[in-house]
Amino acid sequence: MVASTHWIATAAAQAVLERGGNAFDAATAGAFVLHVVEPHLNGPGGDLVGIFATAADPSRPLVLMGQGPAPHNATIEHFRAEGLDLVPGAGALAAAIPGAVDAWLLLLRDHGSWELGEVFAFARDYARHGHPLLGRVSSTIAAVSELFETHWPSSAALWMPQGRVPQAGELVVNPAYADTLDRLTDAGRHADSREGRIDAARAEWSTGFVAEAAARFVRDKHRHSSGTDHAGVIDEQDFAAFRASYEPAVTLDFRGVTVAKSAAWGQGPALLQSLAILDGFDDERLDPSTALGAHTILEAQKLSLADREAYYGDVEVPLEYLLSAGYAEERRALITDRASSEFRPGSVPGVLAYHPPLRMPSDPTGENDEFAGSGEPTVSPAGVTAGDTCHIDVVDAWGNMISVTPSGGWLQSSPTIPELGFCLGSRLQMMWLDPSSPSALVPGRRPRTTLTPTLLLRDGHPIAALGTPGGDQQDQWQLLYLLRTLVGGYSPQEAIDAPAFHTTSFPESFWPRTWEPGGAVVEGRVGADVIAELRRRGHRITVAGDWSLGRLSSVGRDASTGLLTAAANPRGAQGYAAGR
Repeated sequence: MVASTHWIATAAAQAVLERGGNAFDAATAGAFVLHVVEPHLNGPGGDLVGIFATAADPSRPLVLMGQGPAPHNATIEHFRAEGLDLVPGAGALAAAIPGAVDAWLLLLRDHGSWELGEVFAFARDYARHGHPLLGRVSSTIAAVSELFETHWPSSAALWMPQGRVPQAGELVVNPAYADTLDRLTDAGRHADSREGRIDAARAEWSTGFVAEAAARFVRDKHRHSSGTDHAGVIDEQDFAAFRASYEPAVTLDFRGVTVAKSAAWGQGPALLQSLAILDGFDDERLDPSTALGAHTILEAQKLSLADREAYYGDVEVPLEYLLSAGYAEERRALITDRASSEFRPGSVPGVLAYHPPLRMPSDPTGENDEFAGSGEPTVSPAGVTAGDTCHIDVVDAWGNMISVTPSGGWLQSSPTIPELGFCLGSRLQMMWLDPSSPSALVPGRRPRTTLTPTLLLRDGHPIAALGTPGGDQQDQWQLLYLLRTLVGGYSPQEAIDAPAFHTTSFPESFWPRTWEPGGAVVEGRVGADVIAELRRRGHRITVAGDWSLGRLSSVGRDASTGLLTAAANPRGAQGYAAGR
């Protein structure tokens, strides 16, 4: 079974399963298709976080770490000398070392069974021969068309080849990326094993033509979201130094289920903190469909996200303390009948809480803004993007299960590298130019990513994998899913379809890193009475479209019967679940 944010990627992954491939072959094939069909949401120059369990060792969830760190020349001093007080939201100066491609190839080598060329074939053919353009891709290109034409000519050449924005449904091609996939495949043609052929492709990526072309291209100055021109700092040495890896998952038990996430170099443990806080309340306070439940959930999320800002990063994070029952009880006691508009990280013995700058938006979101946090990118004319990302979940007949959130390197991140057919990402915007921050910009340190897939286990067996696009909202929307399925008794599809909401009362991870004290965004479908009561309690409510928040998908497996299930999001009429 496969569920993904795009029907073409779902179809490719399902085709792999039907031809005998396992979940890891299928996920990899689907992911490279996502590079082609959702280029506004992810790309080869981006990153990923995955979480999986194998049929051979089902009780040990592992994190697939595809988040590259800051380049060796990406220092606070350099950015300050460039006249910047924040890492830009668009432009190659904001590029972390790309990690997604190496991570997928590592997974395929160690846990897949297909040859690299077979896995690449779907994406290569769509890139070379064309695929129908999504309306969202067309609107994204339109939003940045002036930037492309004026400052990023290589991007205009790829995405506006006829001097205009391509329309929804129009067939588009990316022959340069098809060539890149062919060259990676050819790199291993003389190797005498499947693993050797994949390793040869990884080496070609990190030390061959990809690294050389990318490093050479970004040496020239180009326009950034700051409105100023800068050169990138990433070079061949940075590509060569990075390798994707596996890490043990961080887990928390909630209502008989083990919830597995990445460590605190990502935002994943904030979901676990929210669950720990909410676990002490009666079930009636855990119902997202009621005003009392929505209020309680929003307040718990504010507390865990404040801790995310104060303590999380690619450093030693006191997770054992932050996830302890005693600490959760302390935090729970702060939730009252009124909405908090304060930034309230907790106190951890021996660790100084970081308080980031609390910037207010210069142009606050309007009450009827249907694009607020929609799980699709909100893109400014300068290429600033929030709410990016795509997602894929796969489970196979043997019980292998994986959830991956690929992102970064979207077409509006930085100028297209012509000979590669893609651009670099902008994940460094999640790092602070303040050395006292746990997520300070430091060479070799990973940005504290928002990518945060989830794996659920019961009695040592994986039972579900899920995730969503949406930047800072990813775990907030997944929390609603978990409460509805694990407490409310909803089916996965019912939980995905149900009205969503999230808080904006924390400094966002994306440039320009603003916050709205007491802010909350809700789908209109939560109901007028619920909205009125939330406002009465002091929440500053933005009403989004009725079907606008989140693009969750999930797969599941009943460990006792082997029955497989999948569910996908109807919002945007783009996600898809398939299996047989």
